Order: sequence, then structure tokens, then C-alpha cells
Amino acid sequence: MPKRLKYRKQMRGRMKGKARRGAEVHFGDYGLQALEPAWISARQIESARRAMVRAMRRRGKVWIRIFPDKPITKRGAESRMGKGKGSVEYWAAVVKPGRIMFEIGGEVDDEIAVEALRRASYKLPIKAKIVRRDEIN
Repeated sequence: MPKRLKYRKQMRGRMKGKARRGAEVHFGDYGLQALEPAWISARQIESARRAMVRAMRRRGKVWIRIFPDKPITKRGAESRMGKGKGSVEYWAAVVKPGRIMFEIGGEVDDEIAVEALRRASYKLPIKAKIVRRDEIN
């Protein structure tokens, strides 16, 4: 969740097209790249981060390249139509295809880094692929 924001609620928006920025591995040696568009909740991001840190046994460094700054609202169950927009239920990051979501680098073996990213991908609601720094142009 952002520290402060201009408006409490946001419109849904569209996830058309590919990621225009954040599509290259900048910080680490390996990255997890999204192949589908989705909203990824703050809980899913944290779950993936924990899976990576555990798989690496606290060696190496993890960069999280997405931030949940979109408020997702939801109406109460069995509520009638009208009466305005629902309250904020959770926060999500808008992820488009091509976006690098997580990166791993530092003092960690290649096999362990790939395994950590694979475990993180299981926690996410979209298909993702593991990319190396030198593979992406």
C-alpha cells in the first residue's frame, strides 16, 4: 500500500498491450518475467518473496520490481445495487506481459536462483518465465 495517495478509490482500467517499461533485468542476474496480464495482490507478492528467500536460505539478494499501488474495491455480499462503490478490499500491482516482477542476484548459485524463482512463480496467478540478464536484449 502506498504511504499516501490523492484518491481513495480508483477505476479498474485496462491491461492492454505489453509492458513498456520494466521489461529488462537490471539489478540481479535472473528475473521472473510475466507472460500474461493480471492484478497481483500484495499478499501474492509477499508469498512469492517468502518462497524465494526460503529457497535461497537467506543467501543472495532479492529485488521486487512491482508495487501494489492500485486499490481494489469490493461490495459486501448480498448487497443491493446502487449505494455507491464498495470499500477497498486489497491492494494490487498491475502487471502486463513482459514485465520483470522479481530479480535475484549476489552470492547465490545459478541452480538455486532458478529454483527460487520457480517456487515464486507457483505463488502467482499468472504464467511466468525465468530469464537471465544476458538473454534479454
